[in-house]
Amino acid sequence: MAFVAADWTVTRSTKVIDYIGDAHAGAAPTYSTGIELHRQMQDWADDPVDGGDDEIAIIDETPTDRAGADTNIVMLNSYTLTATAIEHIYDCSITQTGGADIYDGIQVFGNSTSIQLIQDGARIVNDFWNEAKMIAATSDSASSTSHRFLVQTRSAGADIDGRRLLGTQRVLGTTFTEFFIGGGTNRGNNTLALTANPDGNNQTAAGTIATWTSIVNNNEGYTGIVVDGTNTHFFYGEWDIGSQSKNDLYERGKWLQREGSVETVYGLNGDLFRGVTHEVTVDTPTGTFVEPEKVTWTGGEGQLLAIDSVTAGTKMWIQMLKGVPPTDGQVITGVSTATATVNVTVISRTVPSTFIGTSTGSAINPGAFGIGIESADLTNADLLVDLTNVPRQPPNNVQFTVLNLVAGDRVLVGPATGSALNLGQFTVNGTLTGATVTSIVMNSAIPTDTPSSGTLRVENDEGRYVRIPYSSYTASTFTIPSYDFSGTGINDQVTTGNNAFISYLDLATATTQESFTSVYLADRDLFVRVRNSTIPIKTFESTGTLGSGGGSATTGRISDA
Repeated sequence: MAFVAADWTVTRSTKVIDYIGDAHAGAAPTYSTGIELHRQMQDWADDPVDGGDDEIAIIDETPTDRAGADTNIVMLNSYTLTATAIEHIYDCSITQTGGADIYDGIQVFGNSTSIQLIQDGARIVNDFWNEAKMIAATSDSASSTSHRFLVQTRSAGADIDGRRLLGTQRVLGTTFTEFFIGGGTNRGNNTLALTANPDGNNQTAAGTIATWTSIVNNNEGYTGIVVDGTNTHFFYGEWDIGSQSKNDLYERGKWLQREGSVETVYGLNGDLFRGVTHEVTVDTPTGTFVEPEKVTWTGGEGQLLAIDSVTAGTKMWIQMLKGVPPTDGQVITGVSTATATVNVTVISRTVPSTFIGTSTGSAINPGAFGIGIESADLTNADLLVDLTNVPRQPPNNVQFTVLNLVAGDRVLVGPATGSALNLGQFTVNGTLTGATVTSIVMNSAIPTDTPSSGTLRVENDEGRYVRIPYSSYTASTFTIPSYDFSGTGINDQVTTGNNAFISYLDLATATTQESFTSVYLADRDLFVRVRNSTIPIKTFESTGTLGSGGGSATTGRISDA
């Protein structure tokens, strides 16, 4: 857009250059590149006399200078541009007040229509660059430029946070993006790459997502979660999806972070929250840290998201807010007055533009660094990354169900061999003769798809397959409640080499179906038997398969009356 002289004034007495045309949302606002402004100032300055409200002519000092490039304009001889004027200039840097104040150019590549800038730990509230008429005037489809504008990076002789800027695009329904100018802006145009492509997993209306209050973070801070079914790993929170889906969690996370958010996440406004940016090894802690809280050090500021001990921490995880990361030997101080000293190592962590991570539509895979989800809400399709930066995948918990039962049915599910019950799934290693036996060792390893607790059938020396509960197992050993093998009948001894098998279901039911859950290892063939002498039915026998998606068997109820 060409410079429109009628929309600008120059006041001789104050040396102030101002824009007086229509506002951004007005009927016909106009905009000027930096070089166009410079050329016009020089054109007026060589007039023999000034005219109208452009009080500058050949008798006046030179107002502007092209400092080596069309995109670097310097105001001379105490001439200054008003804040309004700055908003109507683009494609350059403006330096004024002898270099004490600098406005650098921002050029955004992408297809976004609304972006935000985070500067010095806060969002720049006056986002005039998103005005539709400014975008229309300053964008350039040929170069995929969506925005061009100026932002102040130096004020009163001091750079604003080292001239660092974070650009974000967080319009709900799009794939969020961000771009960090971490080394500080330079004179001329500085690039932000921010796209706004549709997010197929985020198409729910904002008003609907706002009602999903059952999705909560159970703990903002260092949290242990059993993800892989066995071991506890640590995260900086534990999200609980309540009655919602995993994709709902993803959308709720985006809603919390969305442009214009008024939500609070880890003590920060949602549109400032990003997640862990740095992992810091610390020592010599004092006091008690609070998760979360603001922390500072010489040269920087962040938000503490987690620490492995609030009183004796050795590692903390923070989100940088402004300044530069802490370095070895620096003291980090919380608002709580607790302190810790950096011990050599500070690791930068990759921050995804959506703090929850990536949604497949039905799972979070991969999750963002350190994001935890309640164990009960996880499936084998999820993939979390713990605070040691190690991916953790939940086991594939599968369920086998026997259907069409009635109260009083006796149900047995065991391993199958062909179409028969496999009585010799294991053989016992070591004779059982004591009165208080608490473990049974098998001659082979117990498969890892065995339920974590349940029942066994063990052949004793009288040929009886006695039913014995187990509470856990490791390698080839089942742990059982104290059992007496020193008598006769069901208490007869078990000689080494006798048969044993897992009775996956082994009970009298009071309901219409029974099931067990295990961790999928490989397809397992099962034998199913159901009997009922009270409401007589012919014995039902069948086989079924417990596969990667579970399995079931439906009881046939043929009367035996």
